Amino acid sequence: MANATTTYFQLKVYHFQTTEQEQVIDRFLENAYLPAMHKLGFKDVGVFKPIDNKDKADKLVYVLSSSSNLEKFASLDVDILKDKQYLASGKEYLDAAHNRAPYSRVETILMKAFEGMPSLSIPKLKADKRERVYELRSYEGPTEKLSANKIAMFNNGEIDIFNKLNFNAVFYGQVIAGSTMPNLIYLTTFENMTARDAHWKAFGPLYKPMAELPQYQNNVSKNVTNLCRPTDYSDI
Repeated sequence: MANATTTYFQLKVYHFQTTEQEQVIDRFLENAYLPAMHKLGFKDVGVFKPIDNKDKADKLVYVLSSSSNLEKFASLDVDILKDKQYLASGKEYLDAAHNRAPYSRVETILMKAFEGMPSLSIPKLKADKRERVYELRSYEGPTEKLSANKIAMFNNGEIDIFNKLNFNAVFYGQVIAGSTMPNLIYLTTFENMTARDAHWKAFGPLYKPMAELPQYQNNVSKNVTNLCRPTDYSDI
């Protein structure tokens, strides 16, 4: 019965190098992929990019979708190709030549929502999307048991601290299929960088007593943080 209320998240990660590739990806996502996903019942699809993309050789675009039905992700690659409007609107991307690929690779990460926040939440932000900061954090664990311990930490108090301080979390997900497991990923959102810094400054004192508990030691081996901004066409 527990699975009936569980939400699954898919995070697609496009890796690319050039401005031309980025423009092709953007046109595809805005004009073909998001409309097709909406028709298939994926209500809120988020698209965001690291703020420091311009400084990196391996640039990224994240595409987040969610469903309570895992089978919808399993059949997505077949179902989406039945949409004639998708095929027409996405032609530039879908029919790209082998030597003009719009990306270097595409990575897909599947996650299951934490019990402490079983569904996706749309951030309640008022700032212009170009000012907002979306903080995507990945916490890798040394072992499956220690990663589960970190997830328990979220469910037993850490999410409560985020809620109390209004971190506007979009999701918390346990990675069930991905390249860096065991792992968990979550996304918090802020009006701007100043607000982001202030939130984390307030978080420290409330989190410290919990972080020092003996049962929660050494449960994260690597923290990868990406500060992002949503695209103008993102639903989230």
